[in-house]
Amino acid sequence: MKRLRCALPKGSLEKTTFEIFSRAGIRIYKEGERSYFLSSNFEDVEFLLIRPQEIPNYVSDGIFDCGITGFDWILESGVKGIRELADFLYSKSGYRMTKWVIAVPEDSKIKDIKDLKGKRIATELVNFTRKYLKKRGVDAIIEFSWGATEAKPKILCDAIVELTETGKSLRENRLRIIDVILETTPRFIANKESLKDKWKKKKMEHLLLLLKGSMNAKDMVGLKMNVNEKNIKKIIKVLPALKKPTVSPLLLKGWYAIEVVLNEDEVQKLLPKLKELGAEGIIEYPLNKIIY
Repeated sequence: MKRLRCALPKGSLEKTTFEIFSRAGIRIYKEGERSYFLSSNFEDVEFLLIRPQEIPNYVSDGIFDCGITGFDWILESGVKGIRELADFLYSKSGYRMTKWVIAVPEDSKIKDIKDLKGKRIATELVNFTRKYLKKRGVDAIIEFSWGATEAKPKILCDAIVELTETGKSLRENRLRIIDVILETTPRFIANKESLKDKWKKKKMEHLLLLLKGSMNAKDMVGLKMNVNEKNIKKIIKVLPALKKPTVSPLLLKGWYAIEVVLNEDEVQKLLPKLKELGAEGIIEYPLNKIIY
């Protein structure tokens, strides 16, 4: 029996990934709190938790057919045997865009990347950092950091290249950013050879359809109401919609049901206005998926 092997990111992306899969109707269970092995209700797919740094290599080698990892680790790996099938942007998923920055101590004389010539830089993103600086004519010493990177400047290195979202942790460690070298979001990648297998390709497309539907529905709700014919036009004018509201006649002559999809934040301001314009029986309901 055929099975699709899919690598999911362990660590900072793990919780959000599980939440997105859950909204998509795919229940994933860990066999233990620290287990890397997973079970799910998604037929014929085997999921395993792997560090996102390693996923591009494992997918490229064909150990996994597909996986979710960061754009940064795709670039860092430099592998050729994969294809990106989706970019999971923050606004449509729950994942957040993060960035890799060059940071130095607050009192450092280093003002920009040109000042890094001959300096020692600690980072986990070694290959990309080296290429980035080389392209800008900066010859620096780039060394791999095994962790606690923010604690190393002044003592073990002159600067660091570190992943950040808000920069708060860097500021707390008295570091200042001198350059942003990469913005990254999670990507869904596939092994090129696996995509040649019709069954595996179809299974991946099915999985992506559900995930994208789940992401599209994030922070969106459905709104349904009954409206007298004389009030339809003025109510439709105030309704934001993905396209146009759905209007259906009711059994009661002269009355219609209007249904619309909108952002959850818009509802609190819209409800009083709809009521004033004559809408009745207003129902708000959550959405699990929106398929475009």
